[in-house]
Amino acid sequence: MPDLDAIASATHDPRKLETVAASAAGASAALIRANLGRATGLAEKSTPTDVVTRTDLDAERLIRRMLADATPGAGVLGEEGGQTPTHDGDAARLQWVVDPLDGTVNFLYALPVIGVSVAAAVDGEIVAGAVVDVLRDETFSASAGQGARLGGGSIEISQCQSLARALVMTGFSYRADIRGRQGHIVHSLLPAVRDIRCFGSAALQLCWVGAGRADAYFERDTKVWDYAAGALIAREAGAVTELPCPENDGLVIAAPPAVFDELRAVVDER
Repeated sequence: MPDLDAIASATHDPRKLETVAASAAGASAALIRANLGRATGLAEKSTPTDVVTRTDLDAERLIRRMLADATPGAGVLGEEGGQTPTHDGDAARLQWVVDPLDGTVNFLYALPVIGVSVAAAVDGEIVAGAVVDVLRDETFSASAGQGARLGGGSIEISQCQSLARALVMTGFSYRADIRGRQGHIVHSLLPAVRDIRCFGSAALQLCWVGAGRADAYFERDTKVWDYAAGALIAREAGAVTELPCPENDGLVIAAPPAVFDELRAVVDER
């Protein structure tokens, strides 16, 4: 008789889940690359500026098929397909969180910042994830307690020691009322930092913090699929991270330890 405990343990091993995530994200990225320059808006979601394309849907279907093959019975929460029900009690401990095309507006406008994000949660905790930069064909990945990687090689955050020297990235909500408040925060932050950038992909910006390509990132009104894998990658690379909760009004933030508190104080809306 098979050792069910051993099978469950292997299924939930973070390094194995990291490999599965990277494979699924890489396949989705290849599908997206094949459709570059041919995007058209298929539907609107939360607002008229929040769009979904046929490629978003096709990419998520591909990821779901690959995850089902690799981890039968696991649940999937996807940006486009929602939550799938699970019935296998043990396998349902494993839940995948998927953003098949992070940066849909960039894709629609043929702008070169597009990511795919796949994260694995066991018992509600994100333990592994991968984010693929579609245009640069770069794979960022991490597993809990095992560090973060770019193409298999270790990465770490910048050694920035002060907010005044920090290159900070952010993003903006699709909702006009929230964008207005975000504009006020940027107005306060801009004189206090080296500069600010906005690239349109939360997942990739978190990974770039992890790789030391920028110093910090913050944003409000994101969804769990936007940040699940990227936040783990940034944290495993050495960043201090904070994820959305009612007490912080939906803030995601990642920064080096020497910068975190200073940045957090400026972007706190309270």
